[in-house]
Amino acid sequence: MGHALLFSLETAMRAGEVCALQWADVAPTVVTVRAGKTRAAARRVPLSPYARALLEVLRSARSELSAQDSASVFALSTSQVDALFRKARARCGIEDLHWHDARATAITRLARRLDILDLARMIGHANLGELRTYYRERAEDIAARL
Repeated sequence: MGHALLFSLETAMRAGEVCALQWADVAPTVVTVRAGKTRAAARRVPLSPYARALLEVLRSARSELSAQDSASVFALSTSQVDALFRKARARCGIEDLHWHDARATAITRLARRLDILDLARMIGHANLGELRTYYRERAEDIAARL
């Protein structure tokens, strides 16, 4: 279940940001990202209702751990996340899928619901040009919304 949340959070967070997440950074509706590779890394990321529910279950399951063991939300390194992602991909029989493909899909879907500036802030892009790397909406889908 923690892995489902891990992949759910990737919609707005990089793998390193997710791995660095501490319980002290988790509020009821947002998480505060303190680690990242860009200057926009220090930001507050809104949580979907699904992510909030999963976090609550995970928090309950972790409440029995010692304070040191329970400080980290996931207690995973980026290399472990990579291995888990590859394992899940293999179990699904998918050959050419990468972590950033999931991020691009999530960003494209979020773009249908959020203002472009809100989206850029949420995912941690300081300029809109970076956002184009991940936005992969098809022309047909854009035409259908016109």
